[in-house]
Amino acid sequence: MSTPTTREPATGQQTPQSPDEATKTIGGRAGAQAVTEPGPEPAGAPGAAPRVSIVLPCYNEQDHVLREVERICAAMDASGYAYELIAIDDASTDSTLTRLREAEPGYPQLRVVHFKRNGGTGTARRIGTQQSRGEFVVWTDADMTYPNERIPELVALLDEDPSADQVVGARTSEAGRHKLLRVPAKWFIRKLAETLVNAEIPDLNSGLRAFRRQVALPYLRLLPSGFSCVTTITLAFLSDEHDVRYLPVDYAKRSGKSKFNFVSDAYRYILQVLRMVIYFNPLKVLMPPALFLLVLGIGKGVYDQIAHPLYFAINTVLIFVTGLIIATLALLADLIVRSRGHT
Repeated sequence: MSTPTTREPATGQQTPQSPDEATKTIGGRAGAQAVTEPGPEPAGAPGAAPRVSIVLPCYNEQDHVLREVERICAAMDASGYAYELIAIDDASTDSTLTRLREAEPGYPQLRVVHFKRNGGTGTARRIGTQQSRGEFVVWTDADMTYPNERIPELVALLDEDPSADQVVGARTSEAGRHKLLRVPAKWFIRKLAETLVNAEIPDLNSGLRAFRRQVALPYLRLLPSGFSCVTTITLAFLSDEHDVRYLPVDYAKRSGKSKFNFVSDAYRYILQVLRMVIYFNPLKVLMPPALFLLVLGIGKGVYDQIAHPLYFAINTVLIFVTGLIIATLALLADLIVRSRGHT
């Protein structure tokens, strides 16, 4: 095999090279051996800048977290996308952090972040997204419920269609606890959200989704610390007319113990839906009850004049004034929304 010849370029001149060259030769001191520099790294190389950042919140997932890491990495390695996997240990009380640390050397794309105190899945996703480096960010869970081997499909939908800003893995079944209570409650919350944002939402709070990082950054400060963070990011995109697509996915029974509390978390979901719509479109929430009270007050006033001329009952005045106050607040809130420039 012949040794590559080094050539000292003329002073002040540079030898042009094709961008497709896999290697280039650098001349050294007289008698020094030539050094060969590698060209562009392949998509899955550890040092390559990632296009995809996968944020994986972990809390007491010691029995299956490594299976989840292996499943995600295998799918992404086969996809050809350069990626990073950010596993965030949310102050687990079991051996989740230990197992992630032990696995880290074997997975070059794995980066483990440890929280000293439990901040909630919303906090983990927010910080993970802020620390991510990829053009596309993927959120998923570490409890074996979502088909994480399909993450490349979500990313490909974003990559192939520049008009799409978010792709949600819409679950086709419900496998959680309290199924008899969860299904109607989630249906009601979803229909409420669809009415308020005027868009069809097949799955409002799916934990599996991919989105463009730059589009999502302005909304990260709105994320709550709990499970309703996924609802928030969906409504934020829809309220600002960003294109959200849905990909049907299977949903398996979770491994380990669920952290979802039906009563408190369902209440937070409803509250968050109302909060987000008021944040982006306060007239949608506040003006209907205001107009209802105003019309009711006027109607009651007409009845009072017929039944008791020149007399208005106290409840008539209260109903009308309450409607007037709510309508005024709605208009002021809308003025604030239009003047703040939140994106």
